[in-house]
Amino acid sequence: MRKKKIHILLLCTLYFVPLFLLLPSCREYKVSNDPSLRLSFSCDTLLFDTVFTAQGSSTAQIMVYNRNKNALIIDRIWLTNGTAFRVNVDGEPDLSRLSHVQINGGDSMFIFVRTDIDPTDSNNPVLVTDQLHFHLENDATQEIELEAYGQDVIRIGRNNNGRTDTVSATFKAAKPYIIYDTLVVHKTLTMNAGARIYMHSGACIYALGDVKAKGTLAQPVILRGDRLDRLFENVPYLYAGGSWDGFYLQAEQKQTYEFSYVDILSGNVGLYCMTTNDGAMPSLRMDGCRIHNHTQYGLVLLHTNALVTNTEISNCGSYCIYCDGGTHTFIHTTVASYFGSTDIRIQSASKQDVAAVYIDNLRKTTPKTKTSFYNSIITGSRTRQVVLATPLDRYYEGAFVSNYLKTDSLAIPHASMNVYWIEDEKNPVFRNTFYKYKEYNYYDFHLDSLSPAREIGDSIVALPYPSDRDGVSRAEVKPDAGCYQYRP
Repeated sequence: MRKKKIHILLLCTLYFVPLFLLLPSCREYKVSNDPSLRLSFSCDTLLFDTVFTAQGSSTAQIMVYNRNKNALIIDRIWLTNGTAFRVNVDGEPDLSRLSHVQINGGDSMFIFVRTDIDPTDSNNPVLVTDQLHFHLENDATQEIELEAYGQDVIRIGRNNNGRTDTVSATFKAAKPYIIYDTLVVHKTLTMNAGARIYMHSGACIYALGDVKAKGTLAQPVILRGDRLDRLFENVPYLYAGGSWDGFYLQAEQKQTYEFSYVDILSGNVGLYCMTTNDGAMPSLRMDGCRIHNHTQYGLVLLHTNALVTNTEISNCGSYCIYCDGGTHTFIHTTVASYFGSTDIRIQSASKQDVAAVYIDNLRKTTPKTKTSFYNSIITGSRTRQVVLATPLDRYYEGAFVSNYLKTDSLAIPHASMNVYWIEDEKNPVFRNTFYKYKEYNYYDFHLDSLSPAREIGDSIVALPYPSDRDGVSRAEVKPDAGCYQYRP
């Protein structure tokens, strides 16, 4: 008897449940012509980030809501101008073909918008506007403002089969540049103050001769990816590393590289210096620069002499600094390794379990490695952020003076002057070492008020560098370690 009841219950379930599921689809929505009823939109103004002319934007979306009880009918949707913006409503790209678009009570629909702006013949961004109109059957009309800034650019290598070769090249500040593939400069590469160089996915620069990249505090030289839009609503593509390849300095003779106030951001490799001639090593001078957010390396020095001052090298998936062969001096440099410390997965590669700084002095032949740090910071999310690979510590010629170092040990004689070895940081070194995307709270490697790196710098070392990377004076105060002097 019990089995029979279960059988009947099962049959009823199989019969009636599908019937109930079909009932909502049969519901009829009453259409209202009440002239007081309106639609709601996810935004009053759709503002695109700067768009390169003749290239087009990514697609943005607008949500259209009917928060009323009854259905509303849109009998016409149109643009005022209809030249710069392209609109797709419910899968239909031709607005003239739309009619009697019904949005039921409590329902919504998507509208997709992109913009294509013709060249503006201007060095500065030009504002382009339009209005998207909605006329309802109840005789109400509503609008959404559409705005975008169009920026003319100089394009390099778009149709050159993956490589563009030039004897010399000069990047100026008037208009930005987009590099689409591999740019090879055989002699002098010049980047003037204010030059903006946008790198397409996979693009890179190879400099085989001298480089003069001379930005200023007010007008830095900027190298970054060419996506100016957003990965998510409040996450710019700039925050995602690996959007382009890298900047490579490949010396064939004794080349000279001068970098002042150059920001190299969010590629695979920041700056990779190498030579094919050990007998004539190139020399790199870098001041006031920032190498940040690269999926592999920040600064690689292979058989290269270097002087790096007032520079931030931060957040790289592998080594922030890798030194092998040559004399390298870092003064008032901030090395911060917190790649991937975020509550959102935006990186194309995860952080490797490596130190922020790796110094390779194991070579038995020339050139030897002599890397020194003065008044600098090397820290990050790992316990040991400095690795010195040398056969005999006591014979290592490099020096570590007046630094804040997060490491377990550094057993060399020239590291005995006021060096702070930290295994567990009790006080915050920086203002922010974690990216919280919902709060727009990005990494900030300026010093915290409680930072143990404050006032530990050597005053004599700091004399040739009276101002920090931001132009803040170090004169008449005890210098802090790193490229940023503390200020409230």
